[in-house]
Amino acid sequence: MKRSVRAITAAVAAVLAISACSGTGGDKPGVGDAPGSDDKVTLTVWSGFADQELAALDSALNGFHQQHPNITIKSEGSQDDDKISQAVRGGTAPDVAISSNANALGQYCKTGAFQDLKGYLDRDKVDLSVFPQAVRDYTEYDQVRCAMPLLSDAYGLYYNKKLFAEAGLTAPPKTMTELAAAAKKLTKFSPDGSIAVAGFVPTLGFYNNRVDVWAPQFGAEWQDSDGKSSLSSSPGWTNLFQWQKQLTDFYTAKKLTAFTAAAGQKYSPDNAFQTGKIAMMFDGEFRTGFVDSQAPDLSYGTAPLPVADDRADTYGSSDVGGNIVGIPKGAKNAGAAWELIKYLTTETKPLVSLANGLKNLPTTTEALKSPDLKFTGNLAPFLDIYTNPHSSSLPTTPNGGAYLKTTLDFAVKWQTGGVTDLKKGLKDADKQIDDDLALQK
Repeated sequence: MKRSVRAITAAVAAVLAISACSGTGGDKPGVGDAPGSDDKVTLTVWSGFADQELAALDSALNGFHQQHPNITIKSEGSQDDDKISQAVRGGTAPDVAISSNANALGQYCKTGAFQDLKGYLDRDKVDLSVFPQAVRDYTEYDQVRCAMPLLSDAYGLYYNKKLFAEAGLTAPPKTMTELAAAAKKLTKFSPDGSIAVAGFVPTLGFYNNRVDVWAPQFGAEWQDSDGKSSLSSSPGWTNLFQWQKQLTDFYTAKKLTAFTAAAGQKYSPDNAFQTGKIAMMFDGEFRTGFVDSQAPDLSYGTAPLPVADDRADTYGSSDVGGNIVGIPKGAKNAGAAWELIKYLTTETKPLVSLANGLKNLPTTTEALKSPDLKFTGNLAPFLDIYTNPHSSSLPTTPNGGAYLKTTLDFAVKWQTGGVTDLKKGLKDADKQIDDDLALQK
């Protein structure tokens, strides 16, 4: 669930490989029958999970096996989009594939790499309204649903309560102007001028400072009504990059580069927020699990992400994304695979179990209301963020998250001084995104 720059880049390469080597989205296999109670079936399930996260998934899979003792499940973790695409191309696909990159859905649906689920949904009368609208949006491409949602992420502001108290701050910022002011107040410089404590790191690409997380907070639109890239025409993007540049100039790009290079890895115990070297950061609900296990004594709080000053009515919302699960092309036991997918994605008990185990948001309204859901304390704000009517998801495109990589590449050049003409740079990025999409038609 923890999307990263590296993961998005790898996923783009994987889905482009699928496009080159797979069939078309018009390839719609028939609906497989569920196995009878006397039919012995072994389902292979691939996921990107490992260690404790894989154990949480396996616990949910065991619940399905208890209900269907004739179906044995072989769970294989650490399987990313690249491995899934290779298996599809090679004819060795698993029965069920769980991808942590919902941005890949457009390509999976378009190429037929994931089978169209419409027949199963219609046959079993699955009510898709049980999923929040943002979730439905990121699990469908061009009216084709080739995957189901399996837990989601929403994003919020993490802040260090001890550092806030020392700086005389009593509440987390709600606007970007307030965030910049608080960041400056919280920042501490060493005698040599280097950054000892960063109030907020404005470097895009660092930790979960992703363009998809930042964009909604500024009202930055990805596409216009014609489906064309709108980085240069949507005012939110200009506002985002100007705000980012102003805070970067406060620190200087050179000092930020040195600070981020020395910061601990994102998911390691020496993560700079967890060690008190960053006072505020943007991150998903899953971060609470890492703090609980890696920095249990950290005094911190969570709140909605700040928004641009003219977007106060959208405060409390964020980008929403998550895992998708589908039946790959060539799966040997498609009928049984669907029964497992339906169990994992529509039944409350396994969803709540997974949500509690992975510290991710469940993807049905009933699971969100379950008294067994342990989303209290610093997890509680994410429930409201997730269900906020202004929360949104990324557009699905036939080349996956290629537009994200192009936008991030521009952002890196912008914040390091490699691009000085913002308007021209955004137009150039628009052209590249549109040209890349045109190749998929």
